[in-house]
Amino acid sequence: MHIHLSNASDKPIYEQITVQLKEAILASKLQAGDALPSIRALAKDLKISVMTTKRAYADLERDGFIETVAGKGSFVTERNQDFLREELLRQVEEHLQKAVRTAKTAGLSKEELGDLLSLIVEEDN
Repeated sequence: MHIHLSNASDKPIYEQITVQLKEAILASKLQAGDALPSIRALAKDLKISVMTTKRAYADLERDGFIETVAGKGSFVTERNQDFLREELLRQVEEHLQKAVRTAKTAGLSKEELGDLLSLIVEEDN
C-alpha cells in the first residue's frame, strides 16, 4: 500500500497516515490479519520520524483498526460490519458538514445544494 504525505495538508503527518490506513481498511484494500509495515520500516519509507508513525499506529490501535503483537508486528483486526458501517457514516457526515459550510459560503440555497447532491449521486450510479 502506498501512503502519500502532503506538506500542503492542514492535517499533521501522523493523521494523514492514520486516515489513509483507515480508508484502506474500510475499502477492504487491507484485510483482517494483513500485516502492516513495521513502525521503523514505514518511517524509513516515508522519510519521517519513528515517533510520527508510532503515533499513527497508536491511534489506529485505539480506534480498533489494528492490533500489535509484541515481537510479531501490527495487524489489521477483524471488524464487524456494524462497526464498519458506523465509521463510514461518520465519514459521510463529516464530508457533508464540510460541503454544507462551503455551500453557505458560496450562497447556495438548501434546494440548490440538494439538487447538486442529487445530480452527483445520479452521475455516480
